[in-house]
Amino acid sequence: MSKLEDLSLAVEMGKAKLVPGLVQEALEEGNEAATVLNVGMIDAMDRVGAKFKSGEIFVPEMMVAARAMKKGVEILKPYLASTGSAYIGKFVMGTVYGDLHDIGKNLVIMMVEAAGFEVRDLGIDVPVADFVGAVENDPEVKIVGVSALLTTTMPAMRETVEALNQSPVRKRFKVMVGGAPVSQAFADEIGADAYTADAAEAAQRAKELLAELAG
Repeated sequence: MSKLEDLSLAVEMGKAKLVPGLVQEALEEGNEAATVLNVGMIDAMDRVGAKFKSGEIFVPEMMVAARAMKKGVEILKPYLASTGSAYIGKFVMGTVYGDLHDIGKNLVIMMVEAAGFEVRDLGIDVPVADFVGAVENDPEVKIVGVSALLTTTMPAMRETVEALNQSPVRKRFKVMVGGAPVSQAFADEIGADAYTADAAEAAQRAKELLAELAG
């Protein structure tokens, strides 16, 4: 078994202590940094996401795998920076004002980072103006993720998305929404570009939205 295969399995199984060393060994084997990232780690997270969606694993296992990958990405960063192969765009993420939940938000962040996005985490209880300012002040932001975990904060999500939709730079970014009380129908109603039910789907959808912006 090659070091890439060892790495991929270690990420999938969430063996965070083994991942940094396997990344280094895969590089020493002569693999390009982008190959280590894509074949050794992102492919593994794709499998993890598929297992999560099919009900084979649950949130704890998914988070463990994502943390393992994050350890590997830390080792790869200097190599990727020199090639420019990993970065695909900026992603802003936050939980709406009045809502203090962050587990779902953090899981989405780990998954979209695994997909190649640089993430700016606005945190929890985020005012509408902070979401708007984050995209208007940084032209590299391509996706805005808006999370709400309480039914009582769905109006805050509506207000946030409506404010983003009124931004003069609206054409240069896409808006994604998610969270336990959120549905596709609600996302359509408030004018979001996309709704996803889980973190694995969020990462895939973010890449699709990025392609739409580029096209």
